[in-house]
Amino acid sequence: MLNLSTILLFMLFAAIAAWLWHAHGLRERALELVKQHCLRNGLLLLDDNVALRRMALLSDAVGRKRLARIYQFEFTVTGEQRHTGRITLFGRHLGGIQLPPHPLTETAQNPPSRTIPHPPTAKAMGGQVIYLNDWRQRHSG
Repeated sequence: MLNLSTILLFMLFAAIAAWLWHAHGLRERALELVKQHCLRNGLLLLDDNVALRRMALLSDAVGRKRLARIYQFEFTVTGEQRHTGRITLFGRHLGGIQLPPHPLTETAQNPPSRTIPHPPTAKAMGGQVIYLNDWRQRHSG
């Protein structure tokens, strides 16, 4: 027979199951963000895994205290050494990715040129997109 304690127990079980399902989705989001970051920087994500290390109240980009999930992952540059990185998520939003000092790869030292296809009129006029950071690097000194 259903009574109040049975219903409350069932609701508690359902809430825990929903929280675990949501947490798994956030872990998958963190893993995808780490994979993209490693690919952009010429790093190899080891074990294809992120692990929840802790949850804490941290300040977000606006300065509000929010619940953050901090995941840890391991990567390598040369294939010889393991390095441990961290990713912070505020809900589904990226708080940041921290990597310890590590040797740079050839890809990270010489990033591929970032070119944007120009419309035909821009090519005809000799137009070119110049990125501000690239211009500053060339003209600093």
